[in-house]
Amino acid sequence: MTQSLRLSRMLTFLVLAVLTACPLVGQAQETVQEQGEKFNTLLYYMNRMYVDSVDLDGLVETAIRGMLEELDPHSVYIPAEDLQQADEPLNGKFEGIGVRFNIMKDTIMVVSTIAGGPSEKLGIMSGDRIVEVDGETVAGIGIRNKGVMDRLKGPKGTHVDVGVRRGKAKELIHFDIERDKIPIYSVDASYMVDDRIGYIKVNRFSKETMGELHDALDQLKGDGMKDLVLDLQGNGGGMLNTAIAMGDEFLADDRLIVYTDGRSFPREDRLSDTEGRFEKGRLVVLVDESSASASEIVSGAVQDWDRGLIVGRRTFGKGLVQRPVRLPDGSAVRLTVQQYFTPSGRCIQKPYDEGVDAYRREKYERFEKGELMSLDSLDLPDSLRYETLQLGRTVYGGGGILPDVFVPIDTSLNSTYFTDLLRKGLFNRSVLEYVDANRTRLEQQYADRDAFVSDTSLEQELLDGLVALGESEEVAFVEEDWNTSLPAIELRLKAILARTLFDTTAFYEVFNPINPIYNRGLEVLRDGTYKASGVTHR
Repeated sequence: MTQSLRLSRMLTFLVLAVLTACPLVGQAQETVQEQGEKFNTLLYYMNRMYVDSVDLDGLVETAIRGMLEELDPHSVYIPAEDLQQADEPLNGKFEGIGVRFNIMKDTIMVVSTIAGGPSEKLGIMSGDRIVEVDGETVAGIGIRNKGVMDRLKGPKGTHVDVGVRRGKAKELIHFDIERDKIPIYSVDASYMVDDRIGYIKVNRFSKETMGELHDALDQLKGDGMKDLVLDLQGNGGGMLNTAIAMGDEFLADDRLIVYTDGRSFPREDRLSDTEGRFEKGRLVVLVDESSASASEIVSGAVQDWDRGLIVGRRTFGKGLVQRPVRLPDGSAVRLTVQQYFTPSGRCIQKPYDEGVDAYRREKYERFEKGELMSLDSLDLPDSLRYETLQLGRTVYGGGGILPDVFVPIDTSLNSTYFTDLLRKGLFNRSVLEYVDANRTRLEQQYADRDAFVSDTSLEQELLDGLVALGESEEVAFVEEDWNTSLPAIELRLKAILARTLFDTTAFYEVFNPINPIYNRGLEVLRDGTYKASGVTHR
């Protein structure tokens, strides 16, 4: 079989796969076949007659991507070599050695080990520098993230020898690591804010999310939790079924959580049908402009049933459902097949008729339009107006979930110098270098986790190290900017140090008090706002 025929059949398979998912009959089928033949003929003549050699593989992939972009921003093509990695966040696990890393000074630096993974069990530590893998030097060769993944990830049960340089020691420490299944955690943090308010931070909706959420809820309820702050800021979504299951945790039985509908699929209602772990108690959900998809399903259900209050800023606005379609060469397409609607009937998908680039820029243009400072800048026509199902409160569709309690973005601690340090990733690097140079002393000095979170002030050495690192990376020190941003600089450094010495929960315990959305969420529970709203919590 010629290459052009093979590739044209691959495209034809894509079309037929769509037909299988969305049955067509009669004239529509004939049209698809005619267009497939048209494409086949063009590939044939390109391969036989074009003046230069032709990369048919690349042309077909470009054609597929172009067709999908004409449909909507969320129908995407995933090459075979990228498919497994693309699916890992949804599956909630991958196979490898279990480290988070950065490439610093052309060296693989371990940011942290994953709890329960093989690297943690063998004693690999944050700040360790991986300089050899299976006898191959990997430091000073310009290695990229993909090169690290290719060397360290692999099937469960296989082995890899890793040479680590720790601190100032000249000799390498060698670890024979047996790869294993590594969890990708969905719950970043869970802790008691005070004697009645619990906090849970969820970063994605994967197959493993609900088990983690159940564990967190059980632990917090055992600690006396009466009210819950569920943090979905920055959560870009994930699996539809996980979003439905999470909504079910907070709603009484037989409540509509979400429904989906599409041209070739009948409407499907998804109802709450199990006894959730937090159907009673005051609930606050934190969202922002990066909360999308599954996060919006949960937020929309909570809001529409008047079950809790949504606090923050307008969410991203993704109301489309994708279904995977596998292609014969191992690649896949995630094809949009349905829209989803909140219980009140809202579709929260924002417009995408101006193209993919404009669609992706929209989130960042909200600042320029003033929306991140005030919701008054939004045009909210009556056609997008809906009512909640218990109290008849006004809510809106057509582009994200609007919060019940709006929180403007706080720019008071921002500065150009601070932004430049962030952009270059220098906060993480400075903490890792500081820990690497002072590991033994720090572990002894900060043995008490709670005392570190609540009382510890940063040593001047860490602050000076950040400035010096900035200068080495051509980020010139600006005293006025430093003074403006110092509280944010100190808190971010301390939060990263807490994560390095302890865990991600410690990071959020330190960092959250500077987050305006978090602080307003707590105020809503404490200042009478929640009670005045009348939303259900019994």
